[in-house]
Amino acid sequence: MLDINPGLIIWTVVAFVLVLVVLRSAAWKPLLAALAAREESIRASLRQAEEARAAAQKLLEENRKQLLQAEEQSQRVIKEGRDLGERLKAEILEKANASSRDLVAQAKDEIQREKEAALVQLRTEVGELAVAAAGKILDANLDTAKQHALADAAIKELTKGA
Repeated sequence: MLDINPGLIIWTVVAFVLVLVVLRSAAWKPLLAALAAREESIRASLRQAEEARAAAQKLLEENRKQLLQAEEQSQRVIKEGRDLGERLKAEILEKANASSRDLVAQAKDEIQREKEAALVQLRTEVGELAVAAAGKILDANLDTAKQHALADAAIKELTKGA
């Protein structure tokens, strides 16, 4: 069945030690060096990823701040635009009211002038009619110059009485 052969055991141990020495010098050191390089590469990638994440977070915060500032500025511009619109509206209304008041005052002045001119013309005609009636009543034939003089005198008397 099982026989223990001491020579075979010694040669197996020697071969195993020899394989270990060869593997250690030929494969183990390059394998450990490759693993160390890979580990360092992974650490560097993790550092870069962390730095990139921190930079992205910083940029995100800056973008948020700029967005808030832009929002505040747009609200301020809108408010200023509304205020300006209200002021312009008030100015336009005030100018329109002033213009209408001026037009009403001019119309009143024009009406007053027309009224005075009509009164002067009416007084002249009334005076002429009065002179003509008086001439007929007196049956006196007055010339045109005397008629106008009498009409002017009558108008002056009427204006003094009015």
